[in-house]
Amino acid sequence: MTRLAAKHDAVNLAQGFPDFACPKELKDAAAKAIDEDFNQYSVTWGAPILREAIAKKARIYNKIEADGDKNVVVTCGTTEAMVCAQLAILDPGDELIVLDPHYENYVPDAIISGAKPRYLELAQENEFALDEEEIKRAFNSKTRGIVLNTPLNPTGKVFEKKELKLIADLCNDYDAVCFSDEIYEYILYDGAKHVSIGSLPSMRERTVTISGFSKTYSVTGWRVGYATASVRLTNAIKKVHDFVTVGAPHPLQIACAKALSLPDSYYERLRSDYDQRRMTLLSSLEEVGLRCIKPRGAYYIWSDFSGLDSKSTDTEFAMRMLKRNRVAAVPGSSFFQGGRGSKNIRFTFSKKIETIEEACLRLKSLQR
Repeated sequence: MTRLAAKHDAVNLAQGFPDFACPKELKDAAAKAIDEDFNQYSVTWGAPILREAIAKKARIYNKIEADGDKNVVVTCGTTEAMVCAQLAILDPGDELIVLDPHYENYVPDAIISGAKPRYLELAQENEFALDEEEIKRAFNSKTRGIVLNTPLNPTGKVFEKKELKLIADLCNDYDAVCFSDEIYEYILYDGAKHVSIGSLPSMRERTVTISGFSKTYSVTGWRVGYATASVRLTNAIKKVHDFVTVGAPHPLQIACAKALSLPDSYYERLRSDYDQRRMTLLSSLEEVGLRCIKPRGAYYIWSDFSGLDSKSTDTEFAMRMLKRNRVAAVPGSSFFQGGRGSKNIRFTFSKKIETIEEACLRLKSLQR
């Protein structure tokens, strides 16, 4: 959709990357690191200064006890962190529970690892709340892990502590590992609180907490992420990571350590700015007749277009909106297995407010 947006001169509300600058402190730190010759390999699992900064952040923000040497692996983005974790922990024949809808990389990661994805459907009519009986049925003797994403891409759902406790109890009952993707952990609204499942006492030894710098600091092109886990799991992930990419870009790792020293006011402004963008886009989408779920986290809006068009598929609707209104979004079925999402479209508001306002102007004619 990003390529088609460029072709049709459309406002790109499809792919989740900002069209505004990252903090100047990060750019200065990256330039300084290059000038100071941090241009060769770092330690394969991450520059020591960054690993220690990540461990400190895990202790303070995520409430996860972590040591930079023992519990942290720096990777080429959260994408690599997830695939390395699955390769390190899953064996052929294992089952991996994947919540549906989900970010599209999780399933290929499982397939590459030789594991079988087992899908757990979250109901749209219940705003994607976790159903206790459904998740209990999903776990079985072959279950080796579950992928969690909170806040959730594509819907903006933030999992509640009681839902995390349910997952934790089942992971303990079945000796399973939780692969927890928390890349949007700082982007929260309406009083939502981020809780890391790895902070629950019963999950300290069986959670891989994955995050990165792309979303919080608007550096999606830097590709610096990380995994935090127990020593046993971390040692396995280190070995896989070493053979997959050797290491993340050294000067950018040094700059990312600087990112983790930014004051609390940075995160307050981040949430405030995204909230303004969220409400501007949400209001416009609802005004033209889309039914939307108000996100409590991340920077996406999940919408249902069936009230406007009961006949088109999600792909047909997205392509018509792209060509006629010159606004790009992602067809909802991209995030599901088995045909769900065919009446849904996902929009991102990770753009300048001026960009979003231009998209809103173009979408006013959507009903015609």
